[in-house]
Amino acid sequence: MKSAGKAAMERMIIFSIAAVYIVQQLTQLEMLTPVLGSLVFLAIALLLPNLKGVTFWLTVSFMVVGILLMLFQKVETSVWFESAGINVTIVTLFLFAPLFGIPVRIPEYVEALKRFYEENFRSKAALFIGTQFLTQIMGVFINVGSIPVVYQMVFVKPQPGMSRLLTNALNRGFAGAILWSPYFAAMTLVTSALELSWSSVLPYMLGLAVLSLVVSLAVDFRELRAAETEPPQQEMAEKQGSAVFPKGLGIYLISAIIAILILERLVQLPMVLLICMAAVLFPLIWCMAKGAMPVYRQGLKNHITVTLPALQKEITLFLAAGFFSGSIGATRFGSSIPAMLEQIPLSVTITFSLFTVVLIAGSSLIGLHPIVPVTILAGGIDPVSVQISPLYFGVLLLGSWSLSNPISPASAVNNLLAGLFKKPVFEVAAPNYKFAGCMAIVLIIYLMVVLGN
Repeated sequence: MKSAGKAAMERMIIFSIAAVYIVQQLTQLEMLTPVLGSLVFLAIALLLPNLKGVTFWLTVSFMVVGILLMLFQKVETSVWFESAGINVTIVTLFLFAPLFGIPVRIPEYVEALKRFYEENFRSKAALFIGTQFLTQIMGVFINVGSIPVVYQMVFVKPQPGMSRLLTNALNRGFAGAILWSPYFAAMTLVTSALELSWSSVLPYMLGLAVLSLVVSLAVDFRELRAAETEPPQQEMAEKQGSAVFPKGLGIYLISAIIAILILERLVQLPMVLLICMAAVLFPLIWCMAKGAMPVYRQGLKNHITVTLPALQKEITLFLAAGFFSGSIGATRFGSSIPAMLEQIPLSVTITFSLFTVVLIAGSSLIGLHPIVPVTILAGGIDPVSVQISPLYFGVLLLGSWSLSNPISPASAVNNLLAGLFKKPVFEVAAPNYKFAGCMAIVLIIYLMVVLGN
């Protein structure tokens, strides 16, 4: 069992990385780059013994191969430190973004949401789409925590013939949140690397999120029709549709999004810093106004003592992946991609789009986290060299990451659902293969129609 001293030291290193990053962004002091890089190397060395299985070996592989590439290229010391700091934005996000989810757990909101769910989603199709949509909305704010929250609402009563379908809905709903949430690692990584604002990609990602609901319904439509033939529950005779979505929760969710949009327009700071500012102040002010400070204090304590330690695996892997992508970038591999794609008898734009989707989805299918190929592509490919805009590239990367999540046996959501339903993780992921394939086709068509040159 881990000692209290070691746990405290690990938390201190994570907080230090976030603190130095924030100061660096505010002051633009170059002297902080080696400090930040050194903290990252120290964090990886300190957290690595806590890892097990595939995550451990992936992290070790990224570090070993990255170091060898750096030595082979004979790069300057500054490149080592810059590469180590590539994904520190994600560590900072992990530290602050979960605070947005604290007011969502106010008891009166949770109970009102349960009543709304039970009384308004009676048909199987409405239950399926409602579950996916609600998971997407909740996932934006409480990340993977949305899965157990919505699961408890969905399965408060038996759902004949719907177990597998609702598992799919939970899984795909979370994938939809990946598309447009400003609080996820995916959005932070892509917008930072490509120097895009969240508001610039938001309209396109919301359109793709709506399409994901349509594709999901189409993929499982036949199974849904079969489920409709199941005997109705006795409660069906009760009054339906009398409960409304909790007004306070709705105002909070909308206000949190609007606050970020306004801050992005008014304050000239990186998106991550704006999220940190809003995450510290907005939930606190909301809980104070609601007289729910015990909920806030408990949520803050749970974040520091439970959530952050649980995220150490991802933090270590993401930091190592950032260093690895930096070492790949030092080889200038990105400049060779356009020449390779030109050998294929298709437009470079289509070829590169297909290549990106297949690379990210294919590597996820065998257990590699999407952050690895996305970090490498975002940091190593100049969009102009493959005849696309940064906006097109951003939507392509986010869309590929999203459709990869439901099919990955290593994703946190699939493993959480496997535990909740007591099924093998591959059994949970398998029904989403068709969904991911259809979303890949929709993504390419969507990009060509909406953002094609």
